[in-house]
Amino acid sequence: MASTVFVPLTTLTASAQQSRRPALSAPEMRTLEAFIDRLIPADELGPGAVEAGVQVYIDGTLAEGAAAALASFRDGLEGLDAYSQRSRGRAFADLPAADRDAIIVRMENGTADGFANAHAVFARIRTLTLEGMFGDPFYGGNRSFAGWDLIRYPGPRLAVAPEDQALKQEIKPYRRSAFGGEHGR
Repeated sequence: MASTVFVPLTTLTASAQQSRRPALSAPEMRTLEAFIDRLIPADELGPGAVEAGVQVYIDGTLAEGAAAALASFRDGLEGLDAYSQRSRGRAFADLPAADRDAIIVRMENGTADGFANAHAVFARIRTLTLEGMFGDPFYGGNRSFAGWDLIRYPGPRLAVAPEDQALKQEIKPYRRSAFGGEHGR
């Protein structure tokens, strides 16, 4: 008679996340990190997107959940670097912050001449950055709950005591993912 072994879901997903191959190459990741660092930079309020692991979230999303979009995402990063080379003479990641900001503004406004789909590339990276910064740490971003701390979100709760509902009362952070465990490390 065969026996059945039960393995906790968190064990399966944790090992799957660790064994996943990166979707983006090292140069693509460097470009992505330079971009997201300008969208949410580290400042006096806390860590920025890179320190919060947003690039890990984006890479994981492209590798698994949105693998069909990987080719167009790569094309977008390639277009960004090509535009940066044409307009500023260097790869995007090698530019000073002010030049990166200027390119990002042109992408957002759709005025990056010669960069097809610049606005769509900007919008996709921005959307993924926001998801990675403020989503559940289980998915690889929001490391150490940096995004939740930034917006003062205390974390998911199944039940809330009356004292936690009092106005002007500081809510104590609950350092847990909705999927259990402290994934924000």
